[in-house]
Amino acid sequence: CNCNGNANRCLDGSGICVDCQRNTTGEHCEQCPDGFVGDVVGGAPTFCQPCPCPLPEAANFAVSCYRKNGNVRCVCKENYAGPNCERCAPGYYGNPLLIGSTCKKCDCSGNSDPNLIFEDCDEVTGQCRNCLHHTTGFKCERCAPGYYGDAVFAKNCTACNCGGRMCDSQTGECLADSPVISTGTDCPTISCDKCIWDLTDDIRLAVLAIDESKSTLLSISTGVAAQKRLNDLNLTTTHLQVQILMTFRFFFNVIFIYGFPLHSCKFTSLPSVQKFGLGCGNQASSKGLLVQKETMETNSRATQLVQKLSNMRDNIQEISSKMKYYAIQQELSPEEITQKLSVAEEMLKEIKRRKPFTNERQLADEEEHAAEDLLQQVEEFHERYNDTRSLVSDVVEQLSEHNMKLSDLEEALGQALDYVIQTEAINKENTANVQEHEKQHEKLKEQADEVNSIVLSATAILAEPRKISSELNEVIKNVSGFYAEIDGAKKELQEKIANLSLFDDKLEEKAMQHAHNLRRLADELDRNLHGVDTNGLVQRAINASNVYENIAGYIEEANKAALLALNTTNRVNDVSSCHNTSNDLTIADTSRHVNGTAARMHAVQSKLMRAITKMQSAELGLEARQRLEQAKQKTAEAVSTTVTVTEATTPMDENVRLWSQNLQDFQHDSAAYDSAVHSAGDAVKKLTEVFPQLLDKLRKVEQKAPANNISSSIQRIRDLIAQTRSVASKVQVSMMFGGESAVEVNPKINVEELKSFTSMSLYIKLQKDNPQLTASPDRFILYLGNKNAKNYVGLAIKNDNLVYIYNLGNQDVEIPLDSKPVSTWPSYFSIIKIERIGRHGKMFLTIPSLSSTSEEKFIKTGESLGPSSLLNLEPENTVFYVGGAPPDFKLPPSLDLPGFIGCLELATLNDDVISLYNFKHAYNIDTTTSPPCARNKLAFTQSRAVSYFFDGSGYVTRFDIEVRTPTDNGLILLMVNGSMFFSLEMHNGFLYLRYDFGFSTGPVLLEDSMKKAQINDAKFHEISIIYHNSKKMILVVDRRHIKSVDNERTAMPFTDIYIGGAPAEILQSSISSHLAGIIGFKGCMKGFQFQKKDFNLLEEPGTLGISYGCPEDSLISRKAYFNGESFIASSQKVSLLSEFEGGFNFRTLQPNGLLFYYTEGSDVLSISMDRGAVVLNASGIKIQSPDRNYNDGKTHFIITSVTPERYELSVDDKKQSKKNPVKDRAGKSPDSIKKFYFGGSPLKTQQANFTGCISNAYFTRLDREVEVEDFQRYLEKVQTSFYGCPVESPPVALLHKKGRNSSKAKGNCNKKESIGKTAKEWIIIIYRHSVYPFCSKLCHLPMNPKATEHAYQFGGTANSRQEFDRIPTDFSERAQFSISLKTHSSHGMIFYVSDQKETNFMTLFVAHGRLIFMFNAGHQKIRIKSQEKYNDGLWHNVIFIRGKNIGRLIIDGLRVLEEPFSGNDNTWQVTEPLYIGGVAPGKAVKNIQINSVYSFSGCLSNLQLNGRSITSASQTFSVTPCFEGPSEAGTYFSSEGGYVVLDESFSLGLKFEVVFEIRPRSSSGILLHGHSVNGEYLNMHMRNGQVTVKLNNGIRDFSTSVTLKQSLCDGRWHRIAVIRDANVVQLDVDSEVNHVVGPLNPKATDHREPVFIGGVPESLLTSSLTTRNSFIGCIRNFMIDEKTVSFSKAALVSGAVSINTCPAA
Repeated sequence: CNCNGNANRCLDGSGICVDCQRNTTGEHCEQCPDGFVGDVVGGAPTFCQPCPCPLPEAANFAVSCYRKNGNVRCVCKENYAGPNCERCAPGYYGNPLLIGSTCKKCDCSGNSDPNLIFEDCDEVTGQCRNCLHHTTGFKCERCAPGYYGDAVFAKNCTACNCGGRMCDSQTGECLADSPVISTGTDCPTISCDKCIWDLTDDIRLAVLAIDESKSTLLSISTGVAAQKRLNDLNLTTTHLQVQILMTFRFFFNVIFIYGFPLHSCKFTSLPSVQKFGLGCGNQASSKGLLVQKETMETNSRATQLVQKLSNMRDNIQEISSKMKYYAIQQELSPEEITQKLSVAEEMLKEIKRRKPFTNERQLADEEEHAAEDLLQQVEEFHERYNDTRSLVSDVVEQLSEHNMKLSDLEEALGQALDYVIQTEAINKENTANVQEHEKQHEKLKEQADEVNSIVLSATAILAEPRKISSELNEVIKNVSGFYAEIDGAKKELQEKIANLSLFDDKLEEKAMQHAHNLRRLADELDRNLHGVDTNGLVQRAINASNVYENIAGYIEEANKAALLALNTTNRVNDVSSCHNTSNDLTIADTSRHVNGTAARMHAVQSKLMRAITKMQSAELGLEARQRLEQAKQKTAEAVSTTVTVTEATTPMDENVRLWSQNLQDFQHDSAAYDSAVHSAGDAVKKLTEVFPQLLDKLRKVEQKAPANNISSSIQRIRDLIAQTRSVASKVQVSMMFGGESAVEVNPKINVEELKSFTSMSLYIKLQKDNPQLTASPDRFILYLGNKNAKNYVGLAIKNDNLVYIYNLGNQDVEIPLDSKPVSTWPSYFSIIKIERIGRHGKMFLTIPSLSSTSEEKFIKTGESLGPSSLLNLEPENTVFYVGGAPPDFKLPPSLDLPGFIGCLELATLNDDVISLYNFKHAYNIDTTTSPPCARNKLAFTQSRAVSYFFDGSGYVTRFDIEVRTPTDNGLILLMVNGSMFFSLEMHNGFLYLRYDFGFSTGPVLLEDSMKKAQINDAKFHEISIIYHNSKKMILVVDRRHIKSVDNERTAMPFTDIYIGGAPAEILQSSISSHLAGIIGFKGCMKGFQFQKKDFNLLEEPGTLGISYGCPEDSLISRKAYFNGESFIASSQKVSLLSEFEGGFNFRTLQPNGLLFYYTEGSDVLSISMDRGAVVLNASGIKIQSPDRNYNDGKTHFIITSVTPERYELSVDDKKQSKKNPVKDRAGKSPDSIKKFYFGGSPLKTQQANFTGCISNAYFTRLDREVEVEDFQRYLEKVQTSFYGCPVESPPVALLHKKGRNSSKAKGNCNKKESIGKTAKEWIIIIYRHSVYPFCSKLCHLPMNPKATEHAYQFGGTANSRQEFDRIPTDFSERAQFSISLKTHSSHGMIFYVSDQKETNFMTLFVAHGRLIFMFNAGHQKIRIKSQEKYNDGLWHNVIFIRGKNIGRLIIDGLRVLEEPFSGNDNTWQVTEPLYIGGVAPGKAVKNIQINSVYSFSGCLSNLQLNGRSITSASQTFSVTPCFEGPSEAGTYFSSEGGYVVLDESFSLGLKFEVVFEIRPRSSSGILLHGHSVNGEYLNMHMRNGQVTVKLNNGIRDFSTSVTLKQSLCDGRWHRIAVIRDANVVQLDVDSEVNHVVGPLNPKATDHREPVFIGGVPESLLTSSLTTRNSFIGCIRNFMIDEKTVSFSKAALVSGAVSINTCPAA
């Protein structure tokens, strides 16, 4: 155990020490707790002692202490100050050196100087200094003489109006005579003036001072102060001894020099002389001592006399000055002054005669005697000390004897230890038996739980049929009611049947049969292949077949969606028309329920059949019979289609069976493998023909059916198909090309990503023995570009050289690799990589070795001479041909060559894994005659077999880990069993472990809070999780202990394990609230073990989104996201101001920001954004782009070049240039390494740091060739994310820039969308979203709470709303809206639009919980009201339509209400804006009752107008995302930006106090702002966790700040208070106080200007305010001058602000 000698035992496994001794603490007893200090400056202490601040234990007033330069430094409590807390802080009094004394707050009754932050009093006695407002007294508690009134409460001391005489101190009544002093003696009555009373007060204070001195002397202890005083006494004694000795020598010399009268000494002999000398010496000595004593006394009295004379002189001068002042004030004559002086002298004589200090002198003498006694005790103690030292030798002898006895005892202990070991062995046996019994007990418990779960499941199964039975009874009842009401509606029956004919019934039947056949074939294929894969080759073929199995599932999903669409539409149309075919609808509906529940409950089936029989017995109308006939025809057509589909899939069935037969006797030969791949190719070819037809028909269904559930189902199918292509891209199998074959590959990448940077890698193997290749060696390899053969990249073999060709719209650039002719290539696979960045191109050829890990590498570069630097590919016209091109495609002349002969295998495209099997079309690919080439297991590929690459969309179902990734966030491991879970995630680059095995205390959190091991550095890290004794969880990284935590003893209850991600249905379960994020892992893993068992992930069922190997290109960080406070820096030996070229992509929503910064002496080279334009500043020469719209959220490419002649700036190939006035830099070589910055700079610059993404950066370097910068290798990285770019389109509330009250768009963090509602949608969302690392890098809470996607919360204020300015031109002819809502409110506005006078209008609102759709038809108001209430807190879909002569209200697709009307549509016109969730003040009152005019309180989503989604709100007021989970009281400011403007009753003037609480979700943001018209302002903001108040009072700016020891972003509430009094401002944050005194403005006046909370419009912020972002988080309990502020009554709530509701932490 490593416990530094301070503990005797530690925990097994972790080594954490237990029971630390000597006042130590920590995991290894290496620290001192608060209030203690170690005995050494560095390293672990051997013991810790209480802080001597100022006295250990007895008087310790420090929070903590530490050693510095050998001295102890104290961190004092709030009331104390000094290096050792030995005195009271300003505003407090007391004597910390006195045991039992503490520092108390000064109490001057509020009558001290108001300009001081603290009340001023004596730091020892507490007597107030400088009593103001005509007060006096120890605490300024009474009015001064000559004044009367209440000095404590009313503070109204007023001068006496008595002509110079005294008055009553309370009432002010003039006293007839001066106060009579009753002394109890025969003293005469004396008249006293004000001077006497002042003197009396001084005497009383002197008495108090003497009492204080007495108490101090009485409390003298043996502490540090007493020791110091004793030392002083010792020094004085020594000094006196020296003086006495010198005096004795002086008198002795006097005797012999001047002679001594010896007549009194008689002697007759030498002994007598000796006696005489001795006697005379004694007499001389005694007389000398007496003279010395009298001299010292005389000297002391002289000193005292001088001091008294000095004091008397000072008093005389003071009395003289007061006398003159008094004479002037009272206008006295010299005679009166003389008379007053004589009276005063008589009074002084009387005072001296009374001797008032006799008692005090006696007390002082007593104290002196006590001190002498104490000195005597000290001397006695010193004698005892000397006696004790003489006993040391005896004690040493006794200790040696004890040492011998201890040796004997050690031997006895050795014997006892042997007995203990034997006992432990017996205990281990007993422990094993106990554990065995516990396991048996747990098994019994599990069996009991299983029985209980079966019973509960049975109960649940029985409950569902009962519910269905009751629903069917309700259906029968509704049908009876409908049948009685549907008479006379035959006219609209034809219209509804016509609408039904729009649906293609063939699609559903065909898709259903096709899906069943594909599923059957896939299952058979899986059974045949199971267990025969031993070398990984067939496994890759299985990966290919997984594509087809997924496709079967997709088509089945399509069938379900189409059937759901048709069924929903039929029900809606039939019920809405109320025609007499309701019996038909009920039969179909009832049959569906019967088929769904027959397998579970036969009794329900019989009941349903009786209901069907009863309904069929009803008489059918004529038109109903016609409809049934049509249904029969549809059925016949469906049967015919089924036969056709069966015939089409029969060949596929035969191929699968043939494949199965070939693999029965699989012996690892290439023939069986070739056959398998051939069959896979045929299946892919046929299925790719099905895909376009399926998508086209799904698109038609989507266009014809506007219901929300149909659109979401179709979107789900699209996402699943995208997943299929992602899986297909992982198939790492080559294709053989014979010269006439070709493959059109799906590039699987946004062409915008290829504009500035293009990178591609592939494997190639030539079929050298082919005679065609010998006859015509020049061959085409690949082409990626537009169909018009302009803007492309290509690869070919020409003149025995590999040639890389690219065209950027001007002329071809050919880069031949002439250093390695093709004829010299080996007969196995080589690796080719091509790159292009801007105009610069590069090609790599890597030829591996069969016997070693050595490689041959060849590189060739080139450059385009044309003006263009972008590869402008058109998405709809881009093609990617490999191996050849189809006959109908015209290749450019440079690539118009015969097709490739040999094997090709694609690897990556712009860092993304890509495969030939993810193709759109295949031409003349025959794997039977031309099997793929098996790639040799070369030495350089061995690492591929042990590593697996996760693309962020995958997961597996087994475990254990070594990871490598550059990303910040991702799910590494997840185990789930019901509500129990275990998750290991990366959060901001560090590990985050949370688990719950059914603990009574809830989930347990174990995170790397000390930031010991950062994972996201693109290096492999070994992660180990140890669950010790089913009680202790230990986290180890790279074999280093990170953290551990104890929990209740519980075994891990899991069987299914997910690696790298999880299915959506798992992530959407109850555990979602416990996960830090929902992002799949992107990176590499290897060394998987679970309970010491290895697993091959690609062989596990359920594997998705994973491939072999760990491609380096996928781990390079070529892009970076900056949050406005971040930057990255590197260095190079080059002068960017002499000759330089560089470029990069950028994407942002912010108009301003610093993109690139470089300095060389006083010269600066910078690239920045200025109001949407790009500006190059090179040594003071500025070049600005003509366009100002580059902050549109799209990717733009910048190229900058510096030559001796010109400076040039190119943005998206639009060039601007200026002459270079400084030409003497040309040709200069750099003399040192220079630093450059991307995204901002730590230096003070005019531009703020950049918010957005920068990617694919390059520039010319001397130490390497042109290549894309790897930001991961930069040495300085500050708050920067290297994965993902969360810059999307502007938020809904901010798209319309002309909105007056729109809040400023924030680029820091965009809204994080939630997981979709389908099981597979999660895979697509992984590519669209990422957790933004700096929303919560410093914050415990995420910047964006979990919210429902595309849903918004309204309410909190009476006019919460969104406004939309774009209304379609055909709105007056047809207005069809659909919206989803959720509310608990009984009233509120949902939708409103009208003309200017509100004559024509249309609205949807809630009244008494019911939905009401209302509009006008001429002068008539049409009102459609629901019968049921919908304020149940659940989501409801509502469609409301205003047609030509009818209005409809459709709720949840089942309830249809309509009302016909007549009128002229041409006269019905409305104007902008269109209101959602509420209306502007004063609107809608004319047409709607007042309760429903107020804002809707709840969530709205999926707003559609005439089938098109509406998302771009021009203005937003108090609208936030619809948050999920619990909430609490408070006001929430969302990351989309917003602010609150208080009403006019609140203002910030020259004197105020503001108190409120905050819980931030971001470390920076504006909290409060007040601004006046004359430029004065007060601003309070946070910046990196520091709270600052900045003020301008018309003179200049001044500020004060407070930084807490703990983070403001810790997820807790924090109290902030600001007090201003003119030019003094005090800031209090959680009792941490600071203040500032600014310049005094004598002309300052109060201004009642608006007060902004949480943010402020950009136009009101001055350039000196560095923090301009809005606050993100919650604010509550806001008070100004002790008055509560209600945000719901604010003058304005702008942007995404939720009033009175705050997401809980």
